[in-house]
Amino acid sequence: MTTPFGATSTTDDVLAGIDLSGKRILVTGVSAGLGVETARSLVARGASVVGAARDLNKAGAATAPVNAAAVESGGAFNLVELDLASFASIRAAADRLVVEGRPFDVVIANAGVMAAPFGHTVDGFETQFGTNHLGHFLFVNRIAGLIAPGGRLVNVASSGHRFADVDLDDPNFENSPYDPWVAYGRSKTSNILFAVEFDRRHRARGVRATALHPGGISTELSRHVGVDTLKAMIERINVELAAAGKPPYRWKSIPQGAATSVWAGLVADANEVGGRYCENCHVSEITDGVINPVAEGVRSYALDPDRARALWAKSEELVGERF
Repeated sequence: MTTPFGATSTTDDVLAGIDLSGKRILVTGVSAGLGVETARSLVARGASVVGAARDLNKAGAATAPVNAAAVESGGAFNLVELDLASFASIRAAADRLVVEGRPFDVVIANAGVMAAPFGHTVDGFETQFGTNHLGHFLFVNRIAGLIAPGGRLVNVASSGHRFADVDLDDPNFENSPYDPWVAYGRSKTSNILFAVEFDRRHRARGVRATALHPGGISTELSRHVGVDTLKAMIERINVELAAAGKPPYRWKSIPQGAATSVWAGLVADANEVGGRYCENCHVSEITDGVINPVAEGVRSYALDPDRARALWAKSEELVGERF
């Protein structure tokens, strides 16, 4: 799929000339970074956005620009409390939305943690798998009936899915040594597989799902990595890029990073992105043999429909609900 947009496109580029009045969109993780920019760009075009965040005080301060954009455009913005590391919080938030009964045109599952030290969610699951995947799996499925026909689910995954496939036999590292990047990779692969199976289950009623890599952006997401570790990673990447005759790695800005989310949710053709993985405002190709960590592409295991169904069944078992 070719588009006029690419790696340097911003949210404003992607949404230029588009009127989102009458659209209702839910975005998780609106207390910083990509979530705030995603919400801002949407309300600036007249959309009504519900932002979900664990810390409402932090989110309230961070989303001041979102509220300002809503006032100027005639859009609307509201916050709901959602801690993706707590099933009780997830169920309470989902129940409130279901009781309210107002449909969503798009749900953007943006929140997440990266390379966190070993720990567990409130319900005893490894932090990254439990928060990034199980939290969104439970929340999205509980509000799935609110996604209107013609609507979409957009899962913000990562090129970090290349670090690891899911491990359905040992999701909590009970029988293997913990590695924060392997755990992150498992959780991001899970985000993609979740979109694959959600798309299969809901496409008949006109609801599609996709997953994406926003690009490398310097945000709060990297708070667990450390400045020296991050610097060393970039240096290694640049050595590989130089050897391949390519220019040094460049971070994306936050508006550039959020562009693929709004493109996949509101601009791209649903049939093109449904059940697929996107980056830089286009659908990615499978590149199993590519080692370069910043090259484009998706691993085949992340789009495997059988793997997606197996993860869904395992996730239902872990959350204690069937969907």
